[in-house]
Amino acid sequence: MNPSFRFSRRQALTIAALSVLPAGAQSPANTNPIKLIVPFTPGTGIDIVARQIGPKLAQKLNRPVVVENRVGASGSIGTEAVVRSAPDGNTLLVSVNTLVMNRALNPALPFDPLKDLTPIALTSWGELILVTHPKTGWKTAKDLVLAAKSAPGRINYASPGVGTPHHMSMELFKNTAKVFITHIPYRGTAPAVTDILGGQVDVMFLPIHVALAHVKTGRLVALAIGSERRHALMPDLPTVTETGLGQVNVGMWFGVFAPKGMLAEQVASLNREINQIIAGDDVKTAFSTQGMDPASATPADFARLVERDADKWARLVKDQGIKPE
Repeated sequence: MNPSFRFSRRQALTIAALSVLPAGAQSPANTNPIKLIVPFTPGTGIDIVARQIGPKLAQKLNRPVVVENRVGASGSIGTEAVVRSAPDGNTLLVSVNTLVMNRALNPALPFDPLKDLTPIALTSWGELILVTHPKTGWKTAKDLVLAAKSAPGRINYASPGVGTPHHMSMELFKNTAKVFITHIPYRGTAPAVTDILGGQVDVMFLPIHVALAHVKTGRLVALAIGSERRHALMPDLPTVTETGLGQVNVGMWFGVFAPKGMLAEQVASLNREINQIIAGDDVKTAFSTQGMDPASATPADFARLVERDADKWARLVKDQGIKPE
């Protein structure tokens, strides 16, 4: 028998079989695993977000969801892996505003997060507090500013590295307060925290969940919170603005992104599912114990937030003359 005839016959049989499917029948569900790429180490705020929404997203979509930590280059390695993936919903990025900070710091990146990623869902906000070692004697952010103005450059601050929210937040504080404080970048949060606890560095911005235990035991002193309002975990701690030093809002947004080109219907569907997950009481509790506040937005509103934040940090990088190291 002619091979081309056999092929045509198979096609005919397939068409015939499909023609007798009942109305409304759908093709088999996608059972491919979804990868949630976290571009930072386990235990970070981003990782916590991914591991909270991952299992619940798997239940909702009836598909395996795997959290994969791809670390390096201030989050750029994991981010590029998502950028280079197909926009089919099988690979998603869970990230933080470091994403746009790196864009401002390093224009030579092989991708542009504003052009090469599709914002899916805002998940939460994390707040940073300004802390010091007790030996400095400072009790408020204003005490720090007065000390910095009396001895420009002698006071130092730690960060987990150039381009991290901790680094950029202090640069915004410096720019707003018009002071010069020397930056000491570390390779990660742990060694930076070790040295501020030991008094080797004077001050730094830290996420609430990292600093809170040390503040409660007196090993660190909280000077102010870099947000628009006080936080429930530390209701007596004033904002930087309340101390009279100007508007220093350094809140970190966390969210989910897809490669550019995902169908609008898929974007809207994932946004709905993730918003429902974030609204759950168990997720709210898990986030709040880490000092994160659950949040949600439409894809369009999240995209506008990301664009505004990108502009904000780009202006700061230019004003402060910050260079990648």
